[in-house]
Parts: sequence; structure tokens; C-alpha cells
Amino acid sequence: MNDILNISAYKFVPLHDLAVLQEQLRSQTQSRQIKGTILIAEEGINLFLAASKDAIHSFIDWLRQDARFADLAPKESWSDHQPFKKMLVKIKSEIIRMNHPTIRPHTGRAPAVTPEVLNRWLDQGHDDNGRPVVVLDTRNAFEVDYGSFDHAIDYRISKFTEFPQAIAAHKETLKDKTIVSFCTGGIRCEKAAIYMREIGLEHTYQLDGGILKYFEETDARHFHGDCFVFDEREALDPRLSSHPRT
Repeated sequence: MNDILNISAYKFVPLHDLAVLQEQLRSQTQSRQIKGTILIAEEGINLFLAASKDAIHSFIDWLRQDARFADLAPKESWSDHQPFKKMLVKIKSEIIRMNHPTIRPHTGRAPAVTPEVLNRWLDQGHDDNGRPVVVLDTRNAFEVDYGSFDHAIDYRISKFTEFPQAIAAHKETLKDKTIVSFCTGGIRCEKAAIYMREIGLEHTYQLDGGILKYFEETDARHFHGDCFVFDEREALDPRLSSHPRT
């Protein structure tokens, strides 16, 4: 019986009370027997949590009382077991490391396309202005190997900090195309899309909510394989069911 609710969410928002917030988050999750990981940094929050539905919803209701997190919109999936061993709340320099401190999504994110719009663009082979569309995978190579969008560009990076150099090396091949960057839940492609626009790839968008939101809102007809996730479930299929490799 799938009675464990798994959520992932992030928000780029300035946070200046990291030590205090860390203790509050640790207390609120532990009192609800929630397990998983929360990363906080001056640029925002990134969380992966699992527990009973009531516990998770209660925690999110508490978190949204803070105006900085009022619009937090977690992506949900279910499992028949607890995929985390413990609860960790960590203070980091970045909630997703890129080593480009000038990239600050809270000051203005790159335009996003919904999963439905991406499906329509891929069906027709171009965007609404007739420009060719390509999808660009911003994840690490081992994640891509579990599954990806059909014909996705994949630079075989081993960590996200390698992405800026990889995209800069291929800039000329992309400059006349509409690029939709994507990742697991949206956090990496959010930074990636901003960076690509900054180096002159002006027709760059991010897939809103990443692969997980694409699975949730569409029939996933342009995706083959599974989506790797960073917990004991290992991977999710397009029905958001766990699908560990044997």
C-alpha cells in the first residue's frame, strides 16, 4: 500500500537567518517524524521529504506561514516505504551548486514553459513562432542514462558546475534555436536557463517543474525511460511509481 507521501520543492528567496531557520526546520520535521533532506542557503531552500500525508501537509502548512515560503508548491509522489534513513537540515553556500554567484534566480527567473506547451512544441517540431525547438538535459550523465526526452541534448557532465563551460562550448550550434532546459524538479534548469540567456542564447526557456511535473501533468509521450531521484526509490516511471533497477 502506497501510504508514504514524498515531496520535493525549492524556492529561490533571500534567507538571512540560516542558523535560526535550521533549528526551526529540524524541530518541526522531527516532531512530525518526517525524514529526508532540507538544504538552505542565502539564495533559498531546497527540500526532499517523506512521511505520512498528514505529517507532510501539516509541515507544509507550517512552512507557508512564513511569507517567504507562502507560495511553495511541492511536487508529490507516493511509495510503500520510507525512502530516507534520517532527517537532515543543512546550511550550504548554494542550494544547487553552480559556482556562478551572479546567477540569482530570486531577482528574476528565465521564462518557463508548461509541460503541456512543451508537448505541443515537440509534437509540431517548432515553437509558436516557427523556430526549431531543442530540449537540453542539465542533469549529470548517470541520471540521463535512466531516461530522458527523445533527442535531448546531453553534454555528459559529471556535476552541475561543469554545465556553464559545456554550454559555452556549444553556444554557436544553439543560437538560432528555441532551447528548453530541463532537470528533475526544476532547480538546476532554473539556474541553467538564466545563464544561457546571459551568454546570449535569448530564446531559452526552462521546463516549469522539471521532469516530475511533466510526468504529473502529461502522458509523457516525449520521454523514454525513468527519472532518477536521490533517495532509496532510485527512479520513478512516468506514473510517478518507484522503479528501482535490479
